[in-house]
Amino acid sequence: MSDRKDGLTYADAGVDIDAGNALVDRIKPAAKRTARPGVMAGLGGFGALFDLGAAGYADPVLVAATDGVGTKLRIAIDTGQLGGIGIDLVAMCVNDLVCQGAEPLFFLDYFATGKLSVAQAAQVIEGIAEGCARSGAALIGGETAEMPGMYNNGDFDLAGFAVGALERGTDLPAGVADGDLLLGLGADGVHSNGFSLVRRVVEMSGLGWDAPAPFADAALGTALLTPTRLYVRPALAAIRAGGVHALAHITGGGLTENLPRVLPEGLGAEIDLGAWTLPPAFRWLAETGGMAESELLKTFNAGIGMVLVVAPDRADALTDLLEDAGETVFRIGTVGAGAGVTYRGRML
Repeated sequence: MSDRKDGLTYADAGVDIDAGNALVDRIKPAAKRTARPGVMAGLGGFGALFDLGAAGYADPVLVAATDGVGTKLRIAIDTGQLGGIGIDLVAMCVNDLVCQGAEPLFFLDYFATGKLSVAQAAQVIEGIAEGCARSGAALIGGETAEMPGMYNNGDFDLAGFAVGALERGTDLPAGVADGDLLLGLGADGVHSNGFSLVRRVVEMSGLGWDAPAPFADAALGTALLTPTRLYVRPALAAIRAGGVHALAHITGGGLTENLPRVLPEGLGAEIDLGAWTLPPAFRWLAETGGMAESELLKTFNAGIGMVLVVAPDRADALTDLLEDAGETVFRIGTVGAGAGVTYRGRML
């Protein structure tokens, strides 16, 4: 078969296979540094292989989670600050896995764009690799999709997929009881939820992303792009130490909607809003947007990114363990008869 000199190519249609290959070559070192026991084959094949036995599991149950970073991505694209958004992607998945009592094992990403920029995509994926390294998960594969006509110039979308494991019979929540204490772990910022409301508040304020943040010593966009905190290693250490009955990742829905997900029927949570100080970013968002306290608490993490439900006689030891691991720990409330979350005191 002869080639027509004037024939169309895939590149003519807007898809650059060479750029995709260049991206794979560039990110291989980043993926390689996330290797962990159990990885058999990673980037480059039609699928990735993982050996649960080699990872140390005798009777494993797999746990899977998937997520994105929401419209926080819009701020990252508009400011060109892409280094942290990959960490966000990993954190949104692996922080969920650990709430089931699972250790994250491996991670896959999906990066879709109209026209592939190797430099842009590499920044994001290198951030994903950093998040994986911090949480002990291997970046074992992914997909880069170049789809002309589907995205505006410079735009892209992200999705993440994490798989973890636990030994059969050790899944959480388990044993939550009346009188259990709630340990809240401090957040690093807004994390990756509520950004459609964040962007609306910023629009109301009249500030640009490069303006000084009213609540931090940084540009507004930079401050809001602080990556989601990874709680995996300290949370797993706490679980293994004993006395943890449940964990709740405080994402969309805030404390109001996420805590009840780990409480059995007939039990609710009472939270003391005076147990920690509302971080300045949330106060600014609430005051600038004229936001009710109830709206704040069911939209944002309000400074608490993860909650551990623990046995009362283990609370002190677990607090010490978590603080030694670098966490800021607040004793924010108790479990008792009832339903849902009730609040004592005020934040605003």
